[in-house]
Amino acid sequence: MAQHGAHLTSVEADRPTIFEVLAQESLSTTIRPAAKHAIKVLAENRPDRFGWMLQYFDEVYTVLDFIVQNHYLNKYGGSFAENFYDLRRIVSSTKSPFLPRNLKWKSLICLVILPYLKLKVDKLFEDIRHRSHYTIKDGITKAFLGVYPYINMIWEGTNLWYQLAYMFGKSNYHSWLLRYSGTELSRISEDDLWIPSPQTPVTSWADKSFQKKIISICSKLFKWTAVSLSTGVSVAVFFLQFLDWWYQREDKAVSLTSLPIPDPPQDGNEELSAPVCPICNQKRQNETALSVSGHVFCYRCIYSYINQHGSCPVSSYPATLDHLIKLYPPDT
Repeated sequence: MAQHGAHLTSVEADRPTIFEVLAQESLSTTIRPAAKHAIKVLAENRPDRFGWMLQYFDEVYTVLDFIVQNHYLNKYGGSFAENFYDLRRIVSSTKSPFLPRNLKWKSLICLVILPYLKLKVDKLFEDIRHRSHYTIKDGITKAFLGVYPYINMIWEGTNLWYQLAYMFGKSNYHSWLLRYSGTELSRISEDDLWIPSPQTPVTSWADKSFQKKIISICSKLFKWTAVSLSTGVSVAVFFLQFLDWWYQREDKAVSLTSLPIPDPPQDGNEELSAPVCPICNQKRQNETALSVSGHVFCYRCIYSYINQHGSCPVSSYPATLDHLIKLYPPDT
């Protein structure tokens, strides 16, 4: 009886809190936008060299993320974000810290492949939905627009259910993706650092065949790339956390009223007040205001312009899609 109680105490002590779990998830979702912003800055300064990286950012990031996560799963038994918070993955059925190959691949699918596919589907949905003022005759497109919000609701709702169940101790999984991978999260203890990993027999370089030498070189190159990326990401994460702390401190001392008022736009075109879109010079369709400048455009025109240029076409003030405000005039 006492042994059973000691075992339960050990398991509970190794179980991460909901705050640790959410912290590692927050870190994993923060790296992508930070990396995209860095690539965007490089592409704006050197479009000839880095423009393609911004155009295919999702694919480039997914490949690099796959390399990093594979390295951390093989060496530390967890993802980069999990290892950052001293967490690891253990086999759900046996509680073993050594993940077999099939569970590593399942974990990679849940960490890299499925989030990438969902991101692309989300972008496809938003792209089609923003063209809603056109007549969509394709039955598949109509079905997709009608069904996908419910699929996304089920996805997010299931994750929320698992998080609540984990928080109240009713589940060992904080997400359905973790359950699908067949693993659980556990804290890394000092004893775990001394557990030897299974060793494979070492063959001398002279005894290897030409094919095995090529495979060995590729394997070492892959590991070197993974270690370099992991080190770079670790340094970048510490730097991002420092910047976040610095700007939060500065924001406390600076209010909106103390910010300098920008100069008014120099364009003296009086026709901007007419119901004409400044971009297409036609009557506005689906009127949308840009909050940073106050000008009104066609939704399609301003959405495409901001996606490409990131600024107001009239005042040149920096702008994002979050600054768009849909208008509903009384005569429509």
